[in-house]
Amino acid sequence: MPRELTGPPPAAGTHVVRGACPHDCPDGCAMLVTVADGRAVEVRGDPEHPFTRGHLCAKVARYLERVYSPDRILHPMRRTGEKGSGEFTRVSWDEALDEIAERLGAIARNPGPQAILPYSYAGTMGLVQWGSMDRRFFHRLGASLLDRTICTAAGYAGSRYSIGTVAACDPEDLVHSRYVVLWGVNVLSTHLHFWPLIAGARQRGARVVCIDPIRTRTAAASDWHVALAPGTDAALALGMAHVILAEGLEDRDYLERHAVGLEAFRHRVRHFSPRRVAELTGLDAEDVARLAREYATRRPAGMVWGLGFQRTAGGGMAARAITLLPALVGAWREVGGGIFRGRSGAIGANPAIQRADLIPPDTRTINMVELGKALTDPALDPPVLALYVYNSNPAVVAPNQALVERGLRRADLFTVVHEQFWNDTAACADLVLPATTQLEHFDLIPSWGHYYLTANRPAVTPLGEARPNSEVFRLLARRMGFDDPCFQDSDEDIARQALAYGHPHLRGLELETLLERGWQRVNVPRGYTPYAEGGFPTPSGKCEFYSEAMAVAGLDPLPAFVPPRESPRTAPDLARRFPLQLISAKGHYFLNTSFSAQPSLARDEGPPVVELHPEDAGPRGIATGDRVRVYNDRGDFLATARVTADRVRPGVCFTAFGHWHRRSPGGRAVNYTTSDALTDFGGGPVFYDNLVQVKRLPRAGEPRT
Repeated sequence: MPRELTGPPPAAGTHVVRGACPHDCPDGCAMLVTVADGRAVEVRGDPEHPFTRGHLCAKVARYLERVYSPDRILHPMRRTGEKGSGEFTRVSWDEALDEIAERLGAIARNPGPQAILPYSYAGTMGLVQWGSMDRRFFHRLGASLLDRTICTAAGYAGSRYSIGTVAACDPEDLVHSRYVVLWGVNVLSTHLHFWPLIAGARQRGARVVCIDPIRTRTAAASDWHVALAPGTDAALALGMAHVILAEGLEDRDYLERHAVGLEAFRHRVRHFSPRRVAELTGLDAEDVARLAREYATRRPAGMVWGLGFQRTAGGGMAARAITLLPALVGAWREVGGGIFRGRSGAIGANPAIQRADLIPPDTRTINMVELGKALTDPALDPPVLALYVYNSNPAVVAPNQALVERGLRRADLFTVVHEQFWNDTAACADLVLPATTQLEHFDLIPSWGHYYLTANRPAVTPLGEARPNSEVFRLLARRMGFDDPCFQDSDEDIARQALAYGHPHLRGLELETLLERGWQRVNVPRGYTPYAEGGFPTPSGKCEFYSEAMAVAGLDPLPAFVPPRESPRTAPDLARRFPLQLISAKGHYFLNTSFSAQPSLARDEGPPVVELHPEDAGPRGIATGDRVRVYNDRGDFLATARVTADRVRPGVCFTAFGHWHRRSPGGRAVNYTTSDALTDFGGGPVFYDNLVQVKRLPRAGEPRT
């Protein structure tokens, strides 16, 4: 097929181009881009897409502000001042690519290619621009591998130990549920297009329950907000199981045929009576029992779980325990029951396009959560001497920012950043390369929230000298002398390879249809009940209440409650100095840090705010509107206080994540306080396992102390 089928349309006249939102969101929206004389003039949701339904979120609806921002990086730039100074001069693409190839080649020769570290995540989630030619390049080079764990690693690991997968029921079938549990997910801010399905279930009689320490928009819109203490989700799940088994509410037939390890599990949960769970979670014992009874008896019961409970020390075990509940009550039997997490994204880590076969033996892996350690550890052999950043902003998103900043400012670290905007990471680079936005390149967008794959045609010619990831890595491969045929593949070739890979969800999908229609449902039937008759993709083929694989790995084979590392109960000495548990979840108008550069969204999100309960604010002399310092031994940031009895529990405070350091008061944001420790398993981050103190700053006219 000629390449122009995936290239930009003619510049003259007005026409509509089919596109797709690429950002780290489960909705994976289909977009229609109106172009007039070569310039995009409107972006709207595709009304024919079954999940998008003609609507875009508040962020992507203003995408043109992003594309045509005067703050875009449009040319390659070389640093001329000190790292972090923001002093750069323009260079040509040839100069930039030659320098990158020369520096990487020299490091690969001595001390070796593993001294080179790529750093990327989900700035785009497209199959082509997220993980294809870039992976081939770094694999062939022999660079250190990056363990991309910063988001869902703990939850996915826990889910796999229980049911063998993260793929589950079709979200569109949630309308058939009669009991909807939203666990650790703020749907109205991070999964907006799922709410109409929840509303549809409610109109048919469903009760909607939100389990979250914070009264989010979603919690406030639910029928019942279960406000447990941070990091105690596994205890609540085990307490629910205790009640269900003690009162004979389990589905014995389903468990006998499709589960293993139930008796050992039954013994484990005897220790999680409602009274004990109430002590651990801060809930009423009656509410623990009520939640269990309602979940077990109001059929079908559907569950949607998110990221919140994963981001504490016991995140893996929490996911494992929660994921067992549908089998316990037989919820998998029915349309509308089970766990709802669409996975067209199951095809994302596609071996056909990433070419792991190019990885040299014994190549080390570095966890992206531990970037600060990797850049500053004197014992690391070889040390990281080159860092190539794309699709991420580690100078803000990585935890333990004081350590990350120290590493990024190393004079001997050669750093390349491929970016759209001058974010905090770009300011620390040696070379900055201009990146295209979604309207300027081709891609295929899977989703981790529904069962549709969406194509994105470029709508306009790239602004300035911006280039997509795939093109840059092809050019670098050529300069590095990589003559493997895979480096000659076009973006369209990569898309075809992805679709031709043998994943059963891809059967019947064709690039031509995707390009013409804009999207296709993956090969999953309507009324999808994947485990109605068992068939779990675990080693036993059953839901594993006892996991032999975990025992072999040296882990507790039964679900357990792993308490937070930092809480008043588990770290009383630390809590005497830093008594408040800080949660830093996603803001409504930001998506991680991707939209923080857009003035209208930054204005709507507002400056950094920390929310406190009156019981915590009063003794500190803090009132709404006061400037405060939030701090612990790792670092600090400044914010404006908001005192509320409705949003947070006593002992808990909340701030929205996503503010860049350079746009924050004091030049620091929340990740200066977060730890780079890892979850119990899965290697995930513990962003919400964070004890802090909050101190009021002097008001106008008050003396400074």
